[in-house]
Amino acid sequence: MESVVGGENQRRLNKYACACAIVGSMISIIFGYDTGVMSGAMIFIKEEFEVKEAQLEVLAGILNLCALVGSLCAGRTSDYIGRRYTIALASLIFMLGSVLMGYSPNYNVLLAGRCIAGVGVGFALMIAPVYAAEISSPKTRGFLSSLPEIGISIGILLGYISNNLFAKLTLKLGWRVMLGIAAIPSLILAIGILKMPESPRWLIMKGRIGEAKKIMYKVCDDEEEAQQRLKDIKRAAGIDENCTDDIVQISKSGQKAQTGGVWKELLLKPTPTVRRMLLAGVGIHFFEHATGTEAVILYGPRIFKKAGVTARKKLLLATVGVGLTKLIFITISTFIIDRVGRRKLLITSIAGMIVSLTGLATCLTVVEQSDEKLIWALVMSLIFVYTFIMFFNVGLCPVCWVYSAEIFPMKLRAAGASVSVAVNRVMNATVSMTFLSLSNAITIGGAFYLYAGMAVLALFFVYFCLPETKGRSLEDMEEIFSKHSIAKTSKKELELANS
Repeated sequence: MESVVGGENQRRLNKYACACAIVGSMISIIFGYDTGVMSGAMIFIKEEFEVKEAQLEVLAGILNLCALVGSLCAGRTSDYIGRRYTIALASLIFMLGSVLMGYSPNYNVLLAGRCIAGVGVGFALMIAPVYAAEISSPKTRGFLSSLPEIGISIGILLGYISNNLFAKLTLKLGWRVMLGIAAIPSLILAIGILKMPESPRWLIMKGRIGEAKKIMYKVCDDEEEAQQRLKDIKRAAGIDENCTDDIVQISKSGQKAQTGGVWKELLLKPTPTVRRMLLAGVGIHFFEHATGTEAVILYGPRIFKKAGVTARKKLLLATVGVGLTKLIFITISTFIIDRVGRRKLLITSIAGMIVSLTGLATCLTVVEQSDEKLIWALVMSLIFVYTFIMFFNVGLCPVCWVYSAEIFPMKLRAAGASVSVAVNRVMNATVSMTFLSLSNAITIGGAFYLYAGMAVLALFFVYFCLPETKGRSLEDMEEIFSKHSIAKTSKKELELANS
C-alpha cells in the first residue's frame, strides 16, 4: 500500500501503523453513528413522548456538554493509564449509555443514557486522533490522524441508513433499536483494542524504553527511521537519546509534569510558544462548529422540510445523501492532506463554506417569504447543503482534528488536545441547543447568514494564526510555533513544507 505523500521523500504506508490507527479509529464510527441516528430518531421520540422543541434541543445538545466532561478527563486519564486503555474505557462507557438509551421507558431515562454516552464520546474524540498521531510517521501522520474523522463520517452515514431501516418497525421499538444497537460494536472494540500496541511516545514518557523500541520497529519501515524517531522522542522526554536501557527512571521534574505541572504549563503560565499552540488548537476547534455544521448534520430533516421537502421518507433519504457526501469528501481529504498541506486545505474549505452558507441562507430566506412552493429555491437549497458538506469535509473537519493532535509538545499533547476537544464540544452543544431557538428568533435564513459570518472570521484566523505542519515531526512543532510572528513566516513554512 503506497503512501499518500508524493515527491522524492515518498514512503510506503506502514501496514502495521495503519492497522493500529484503523482499530483506534473505530470508536469514532460508534460516535458518528449516534450523531447520525439521533437526527432521525428525534422524529419518533417526539411523537412517542410528546416532548417540546426545547426538550429536543436539550436531547440533541446534552451529548456534547457531557462530552466536555469526558474530554477534560481523558487527557489526564490517557497520561495515567495509556492511550490504548483509554480507548477501551471510552468504548465501555459508550456501551452503557447505548444500553440505557435503547431501554428508555421515558424521556428522563433517555436523557440520562445520552449523558453517559456523551462522556464516552468526549474520551473518544480526544484519544483517537492522539493515538493515531503518536503511532504514525511524519510523512503519513495527516492520513492516519484523519482516520477518526472518516470513522465519524461512516458512523453518521450508518446512522442515517439505520433511520430508514428501523423506521419500518413499530413506534415503540424502532427508535430504541436505532439507539441501542450501538452497544454491540462498543463491546467488540473494548475487547479488540487490547490486541493493539500502546503508543511508543507514551511508553517513553513513562520510561519504558524497551517496549517502545519493539513497537517503533513495527510501525517504521526501516531500522534507520525507527532509531531516529526513538532518539527524537527520548530527547523530547528529557532522556539521553543514546540510552539503551529497557527501563529508565523519569526525573522528578518529568514526574511533576505528568502529575499536575502539565496544566500549569498549558493554561496558567504557558510560554509564548505554548500559548500560540493553545490558541491554534482551541481556535480551530471553535470555528469547526461556530460555522454551523452541527445545524446541517443534526437538523438536516428540518432544513429540507423548510426548503419544501415534506414527505418523511424523502426527508430521511435526503439525510442519507448528506451522510454519503460527507463520507466521500472526507475520504478524499484523507488521501491528499499529506500532499496538499493543512493550510491550503483549510483556506480552500472555508472559502467554499462561506459561499455555500450564504447561498443556503439566501434560498431559505426566499422560501420563507414566498407563499408559493418555489422549485428552484428547493433545488438550490439542496445543492448548497451538499456543497457545504463537501467543502467542510474536504478541509476544516479532518484538518481540525489532525492539527490539534500534532501541534503540542509530547508532555502537553494529551492535555492540549483535551482542552481543544472540550472547546469543540462546547461549541457543538451551543449550536445543537440553540439552532431551533435561533431560527425562530432571526429566521432560519438569518441563522445561516450568521454562520457564514463566522466562516469569514475563521478564514482570517487560519491565515494569520495557523502555520503549516505538513511533513514535520511531532518534535519539530515547538520550532514551528516559536516564530515571533506566525503570519510573517507562514509563506516560508509553506515553501519549506513543499520542498
